[in-house]
Amino acid sequence: MDSLDDIIAVLESPETTKRTSSKKQKRKWREIEAFKDKQRLRKELQDLDYFADNLDLEELDLI
Repeated sequence: MDSLDDIIAVLESPETTKRTSSKKQKRKWREIEAFKDKQRLRKELQDLDYFADNLDLEELDLI
């Protein structure tokens, strides 16, 4: 997955064609939202101390 800075750079770059860029832009925003959702979930689980036993936070990336 691209880093958040790379995704933002693509979104801020000038559009070549309206239709193609619009679809790419929507896809990139969906990727950003999915990334933010994972971060939110990870933070909530840490706050609940769910992973204090023996599970690793990296297992979330497999989902």
